Amino acid sequence: MFALVDCNNFYASCERVFNPALRLRPVVVLSNNDGCIIARSEEAKALGIQMGMPEFKCRPLLKKHEVAVFSTNFALYGDMSTRVMMTLADLVPEIEVYSIDEAFLDMTSFARFDLTEYARLIRRRVRQHTGIPVCVGMAPTKTLAKVANRLAKKNPHYQGVCLLRSNAEIQAALERTRVEDIWGIGRQWSKLLQAKRIESAADLAVAPAAWVRKHLHIVGARIQAELNGKSCLPMELVRPAKQSICTSRSFGRSVTLQEELQEAVATFAGKCAVKLRKENSLASLMTVFIATSPFNDSSERYWGTRTASLPCPTNDSLAMLKAAQTMLDALFRAGMSYKKAGVIVSGIVPKGAYSPYSTTLSLFAEEDPASNEQESKIMQVMDAINQRYGSGAVRLAAENSESWKPHQERLSARYTTRWNDIIEVN
Repeated sequence: MFALVDCNNFYASCERVFNPALRLRPVVVLSNNDGCIIARSEEAKALGIQMGMPEFKCRPLLKKHEVAVFSTNFALYGDMSTRVMMTLADLVPEIEVYSIDEAFLDMTSFARFDLTEYARLIRRRVRQHTGIPVCVGMAPTKTLAKVANRLAKKNPHYQGVCLLRSNAEIQAALERTRVEDIWGIGRQWSKLLQAKRIESAADLAVAPAAWVRKHLHIVGARIQAELNGKSCLPMELVRPAKQSICTSRSFGRSVTLQEELQEAVATFAGKCAVKLRKENSLASLMTVFIATSPFNDSSERYWGTRTASLPCPTNDSLAMLKAAQTMLDALFRAGMSYKKAGVIVSGIVPKGAYSPYSTTLSLFAEEDPASNEQESKIMQVMDAINQRYGSGAVRLAAENSESWKPHQERLSARYTTRWNDIIEVN
């Protein structure tokens, strides 16, 4: 048995935890630069506010119903997610963190328990420890657990808990689930299936297996098997190593000066380096891109990108910053108004698996890769200071986010990660 625990309207729920006045009030959270709506409370959904709708288009509706509007507060959401997952880890022996607001639990060893009651205990415990409401779906496979969780969330009859165990319960759930709502079935596949009159999960479960494998490949075959109660997706207790890391931002205003663009790219390269060191990994390739607004006139639109190999796999901020700025010099076009930039690192290898002498070295290398111990120690000291005193306490001089930082006019306090934002009770 698997359980899927999913936080309800997670971003909006995080905003409500530390502001009880919002509990019965519609709440929405905006994307970067306060652009589009990316999270809604149930009250906001009832008003007809759509996911992805630009904030300016529904501004009159937001004002009319006194909807609380927030900028994205990723520091708060990330920390609250960690608290939820730690609470779940205390309740089950094995947990797979699937996303910032979802986790699979292995319930195989709980056969002697009343699973419905245990699911209710999970809901109460998470709410008590974190203030976040969750729904729980349980079933013999991960895909069926997703189906159960959706029913628990959409149907008030279940009161946040849905257990699919018997064949009759599973069949009834599959008949009520549209094919486009099945985990792993994307938009294109759903169109293909609907064209073949496969409208529900029950239809997909009994479709000819050979046809499914031919048109939906191995992924579709596994989904069909899971819908029929055969578990094909085991728990992933160790997160796979990242194949690439990207840091990019849309700017709060247009950037025209190369110096400001260099500050942005340097900041992104530095963040990629920090992420690599957290993963204990090295990158051998780097991509830098800069872009104007896609809404500009065709003569004023520009998307520039360049990829280059690093001299040797590294996670050193100084080396990565130098490489990023060299590529930016080749990409920059004067007279353009830039709205976005980013840095992507790839060719990632584990740090312990790489030796500077395990690959062919350049005859014309400017420095010996084995002589970078001092730079490595500098990075360790920087990371230790930033971990203790907060991100950005120590940074490279080229990094600066003040001139191009995104709009966050409705940003809430970082209640759990910043000393000055801790709530005071009088």
